[in-house]
Amino acid sequence: MEQEASFTQDVLTEVGKVIVGQKALCTRLMVGLLADGHLLLEGVPGLAKTLAVRTLASTLSVPFARIQFTPDLLPADLTGTLVYNPKTSEFDTRKGPIFASLVLADEINRAPARCRARCSRPCRSGR
Repeated sequence: MEQEASFTQDVLTEVGKVIVGQKALCTRLMVGLLADGHLLLEGVPGLAKTLAVRTLASTLSVPFARIQFTPDLLPADLTGTLVYNPKTSEFDTRKGPIFASLVLADEINRAPARCRARCSRPCRSGR
């Protein structure tokens, strides 16, 4: 148990070197991560929400993706698609940003309902 607590403190220290003055945000990010849950980060622009999540991902050496939700976003923009490769005459899978370990869904309220549903499906399934 002490080893896990030490790891958590080390991560918070590293993130705190980049995100100055946002100790509560960093702690909540760790709680969400350790609880295997989802977080809602709200705040005015400029509070380093994206930087905090990107720094956490960098500290943990896991893939990070940011999705900018817009009214014209398509479900395939989230999940990815098949792309034809003429050299091999096969379809290659191009995974979308939803497959990253840490995903920041920015301004999700702007997205059409079908995109929000496509985004929430992997979250519910534990992916």
